[in-house]
Amino acid sequence: MARTDLARTDAVERLLDHRHRALDSLPGEPVSLDALAGRTLAEDVYAPTAVPPHDYATMDGFAIATDDESPAIAAEVFPEDEPPALDEGEAARIATGAPLPARTDAVLKVEDTTVENEQVSGPQLAPGTNVSPRGGTAQAGETLFDAGTRLAARHAALLRDVGIESVTVHERFSVGIVATGTEIHEGRQPDRDSAFLAGLVREWGHEPTIRESVPDDSAAVRSAIESAAATHDVVLTTGGTSVGSADHVATVLEAHDPLFESVRLRPGRPVMAAIIDGALVVALPGKPLAAHTAAVLVARPFFTGQWRLPSITAGLTSAVEIPDDDREYAVPVVLDGNEAIPLGHADSSLPIYDEQFAPGLVSANTRTTTANGIVLAERSLDAGQPVAVVPYRVLA
Repeated sequence: MARTDLARTDAVERLLDHRHRALDSLPGEPVSLDALAGRTLAEDVYAPTAVPPHDYATMDGFAIATDDESPAIAAEVFPEDEPPALDEGEAARIATGAPLPARTDAVLKVEDTTVENEQVSGPQLAPGTNVSPRGGTAQAGETLFDAGTRLAARHAALLRDVGIESVTVHERFSVGIVATGTEIHEGRQPDRDSAFLAGLVREWGHEPTIRESVPDDSAAVRSAIESAAATHDVVLTTGGTSVGSADHVATVLEAHDPLFESVRLRPGRPVMAAIIDGALVVALPGKPLAAHTAAVLVARPFFTGQWRLPSITAGLTSAVEIPDDDREYAVPVVLDGNEAIPLGHADSSLPIYDEQFAPGLVSANTRTTTANGIVLAERSLDAGQPVAVVPYRVLA
């Protein structure tokens, strides 16, 4: 029976819808700031106080009230000081990062200042000149991060700055990885997929377990998937997703609660997803690059909550003809300066196809994993054409 191909973006939306429910089912746990990278917040995070607590100087100079004329120097302020009280007509020497005295509203730079008889003068300033305002980093009670945000290591700087020492995050998804195929199970071919999938899951902030492979036997495949779904939050399988008589993974998913049965993406089209006993099961094709492409372009947003694809522009070195106009193709490329070389093209270091892109051949050759990124194309590409390259480093 023919399957309905879903657009990749629609498949991602369905996974993201389930992500919200899956996260809500995970308990929260506190983590220190040195362990927050890649974790997803279980609660909103608010600033407990205004930061900075005072206006402070961004230049060495003199803190003045802009309404005063030739104020007299009455104090000196350093970053570690509490701001002194000044009377009308008084100014303070001030260092970069020091808090401004209460009635002052600008900083006159040293190089712009004339000092005579301990009185300062200089150009007329607008209030706020060379001043970082109180609460400029965060206002007391302000929401810094919403629940569901995936944190990065850099966010620890802000949290530490506002006085937060730990945050509550969801527990990591436990992810079971199941490779199918008699040739793998019996050791006649290596399992080329499970190790890199486990690495991706770790990069995405979760906990993978590589389970025992299973042969192409309908009962064995069903038992393996259902057992994994009973003990993990997420299951990733490889192989058995096409429409052949030995593709039992597809049959198992179709018997449960399918989310989608294929995606208009090559390589990677026979990727499926279903809910089994509350667990998300994403079934990936068995060819290595096809499995990787489907994992990073379809499954990744479920794990990370991030669905945008940052790209860089490069000039394509060779023309690439796209076989069909009704699908999205992920063409692997090697970046060389401002040029993108389609890896697998006859003119590349790995000649697999002449000019027409051959997703089946490309996805079966593990040397294509040495590419630096992919170009997503729905129509043929010309030599010299600027293309948007999605670097693998942003996908992991």
